Amino acid sequence: MMGERQSDQPELFYGFSLERHVPADHLLRSIDRFVDLGAIRAQLRPFYSDTGRPSVDPELMIRMLIIGYCLGIRSERRLCDEVHLNLAYRWFCRLGLEGAVPDHSTFSKNRHGRFRESDLLRKLFEETVARCIAEGLVGGEGFAVDASMIKADANRQNAMPGDEWEPPEDPGHAVREYLAVLDEAAFGGATPVVPKLISAADPASRWTGANGGLAFFAYCTNYLIDLKHAVIMDVEATTAVRQAEVTAQRVMLDRTQERFGIWPERLAADAGYGDAANLAWLVHAKGIEPHIPVFDKSARSDGTFERSDFAYDARRDVYTCPGGEELRRYWHEGRAAKEQPPVDGLYKYRARKAACDACGLKSRCCPNGPHRKILRSIHEGARDLARDLSVTDAYLTSRRERKKVEMLFAHLKRILKLDRLRLRGPNGAKDEFLLAATAQNLRKLAKLIPIPTQPVPA
Repeated sequence: MMGERQSDQPELFYGFSLERHVPADHLLRSIDRFVDLGAIRAQLRPFYSDTGRPSVDPELMIRMLIIGYCLGIRSERRLCDEVHLNLAYRWFCRLGLEGAVPDHSTFSKNRHGRFRESDLLRKLFEETVARCIAEGLVGGEGFAVDASMIKADANRQNAMPGDEWEPPEDPGHAVREYLAVLDEAAFGGATPVVPKLISAADPASRWTGANGGLAFFAYCTNYLIDLKHAVIMDVEATTAVRQAEVTAQRVMLDRTQERFGIWPERLAADAGYGDAANLAWLVHAKGIEPHIPVFDKSARSDGTFERSDFAYDARRDVYTCPGGEELRRYWHEGRAAKEQPPVDGLYKYRARKAACDACGLKSRCCPNGPHRKILRSIHEGARDLARDLSVTDAYLTSRRERKKVEMLFAHLKRILKLDRLRLRGPNGAKDEFLLAATAQNLRKLAKLIPIPTQPVPA
């Protein structure tokens, strides 16, 4: 017999438990084990007044932001609506059924004020890294570094030539932030090249066509990860140019050592990090093995001898050409004592003109010049070490494991929906990248450390 729901006699009292209605395998239940915000009020107390009405609980706002970035809810308006309706979100935020959800404007006010002044989001991210270390997810031996471009919240139609841009009389916060970072190596000071176009809404974003498609304004998020379980050890926001990415790598390595006392034995990266100065910094200044392809433009396409065809004798500091003649930095002994370090960082080795004129291989060596010259970087020793490492089994392993950082970027854009920034300015980019990296580490903890099996309370 078909049953029928009886609704004419409603119950007088209801017993309802949020804990009971959140599934045991829910992502937020797994993440909640690793979210410890007990110290957040002490960190923010100096930034609140001692008088006036009580503010919105900062722990509530942080928990709501964690939900948004872990589950790809990009809009704070929508996030407030979702927390209001979703029982699991209310449970994670400790709101109960009757708790009031703050207005979306509260996030903006605190972001531009207390959160940035106290560097709260950086501390929140570092707490997740410390938890990953405590749980044994960080090996500390091999790191990888890479950067990925994220579109800025800037309309490509609302732009002007870089050499014509001037700050408006009443600049917004994004313009003020851009003017404040003009000398920083991560943004305005990364390169002296004037951008082709500058966005009126977010001038710190960089016009780029590096993806090969339609050019757009972008920032770069830089990740330094541990290769054991792809835990994000540090994150840095920069403008979208290669020089800034290399600088960010150095900042992240130094900061990781300072914060956590961890220094890797090897670093894996793509060829963009393989310039001579960076390899020398890794090898000589930090003692890190660079598992990085050497950035080398010595290859020739005209059939003449390449630099690799010339043998170098480190003891005598001379090159020997295929014809058996020597190339030296100087041929007169008196010049050795007067020699200064080259401004461009390249030593020049030259063969004697008479030897080249008499050589039968001149047409294959220097057909358009009087004698052959070889350029050698002052950091060539570090480059040679990187070349030697490139034929080892450990290097091949690092090259394969380096794909983990690219998978994190794919997860960032496709799952967490951070393919375009919602906030403007350098500080907005920093906030979004820090929160996204925090969310990825929390999801990593929830995935790799199973929740203890226990009955759900009745």
